[in-house]
Amino acid sequence: MLSMIIGVFLVLFAAFACLPKEIFGFGLGWGADVLSFLRGGAPVFAALVGIVAVTLGFTDIQERREAKREEKEALELERKNQPKAEKTGVEKS
Repeated sequence: MLSMIIGVFLVLFAAFACLPKEIFGFGLGWGADVLSFLRGGAPVFAALVGIVAVTLGFTDIQERREAKREEKEALELERKNQPKAEKTGVEKS
C-alpha cells in the first residue's frame, strides 16, 4: 500500500514538473528539459535493450543445445539399459 501511495505521488509530481507556468499558472516548467533528456536517453536505452536481447538470444541457443544433448544422452542410456531379450524381440511375461 505504501509503495502505491509513493508511486501515485511520484507520478503526480512528474506531471506537475512538466506543466508550463505560463499556460496553467502553476508547475515547474521542466517540460523542455524532460523532452531533451528523453531524446538523449533514447539511444542509450535502445543500446541497453539490444544488449539484453542479444544476451537472451545466446542463452536461449545454449539452453537448446544442452537440452538436445541431454535428450540424446538419455536415449543412449535407455538403449544401454534395455534387457537383451527386448533387443531380440522376445517379450518378457
